Amino acid sequence: MTKLEILDKQEELLWFEHFTNDDGWKLGCYMVEEAKRQGIAIAICIRLNNGFTLFQYGPCGTNISNQNWMNRKYNTVKLMDRSSLKSFYVIKEKGQTLADHGLTDTECVLCGGGFPIRVKGVGNIGVVTVSALPHEADHAFIVDCLSSYLGIEVPRLELS
Repeated sequence: MTKLEILDKQEELLWFEHFTNDDGWKLGCYMVEEAKRQGIAIAICIRLNNGFTLFQYGPCGTNISNQNWMNRKYNTVKLMDRSSLKSFYVIKEKGQTLADHGLTDTECVLCGGGFPIRVKGVGNIGVVTVSALPHEADHAFIVDCLSSYLGIEVPRLELS
């Protein structure tokens, strides 16, 4: 499978049956525990498409720079309706830039670390973002957490 095929499959499979504010909190806590288990200092944010933040965590070692990255990743996922890593590869493959889509790099970013929260029968309702690792590892952390949390096996990217 190509990277884009793997990313397509991840987004096709990682859907929630329901997603409430409490579900956002539970997912965020799950991700924090996983980060601690792995010894990773990673900022985590779960935000609805209306901008409301359900969960945010910034351990020692993260800072406002991580917050800024997560904001830009959130905007990318929300505006392009796909993971920020998938946007990175789609736009790169087409030889395009954010400007070709009417976006700026102050509001969006083409890198991994943002993933849509999709609910069956509803669609995309929010975004999970993380920041601290190399961008493909940020994406992998989210996918691994969602896969485990939802009990859904998905193909994984090989990290370079």
